[in-house]
Amino acid sequence: MGNTYLWLKSLHLLGVVLFLGNIIITGWWKFMADRTLNPQIIAFAQRQVTLTDFVFTAGGSLILLGAGWGNAALHGMNIFEIRWLSWGFWIFNASGLIWVAILIPLQIKQARMAHDFANSGQIPSEYWQMGRQWYIWGTIATLLPLMNLYWMVFKPA
Repeated sequence: MGNTYLWLKSLHLLGVVLFLGNIIITGWWKFMADRTLNPQIIAFAQRQVTLTDFVFTAGGSLILLGAGWGNAALHGMNIFEIRWLSWGFWIFNASGLIWVAILIPLQIKQARMAHDFANSGQIPSEYWQMGRQWYIWGTIATLLPLMNLYWMVFKPA
């Protein structure tokens, strides 16, 4: 396996840190900003949620996916035949589907709203309704990759 395996594994772990770290911290900062009820703080945080998802969540996921697939391919590991790799792949994809189909559109809508209410000072009830959806789906989309930690570390047969 040699150095290639270790380099790709290191890149994979870097991707995991960026990806998981961002989705956990982003949820925390959004939650804390929303709790202030301050339109300007919420608007700033909401913009950062969207930006950091594009940079760190997407960037981290591309790194971890590329390095994981690369390592599997270079070392003859068929991800559809090895149970722990297959589960990890499908769990990761389920989380990604939630982000792309639900969370990112909600974030963008909330960021646009927040831009408007940062100046007016009036937070519409629709923002809070979308926020509840974001928290529910965001929790699910965060728990799924956390489950991947089990699959990647313990590698159950």
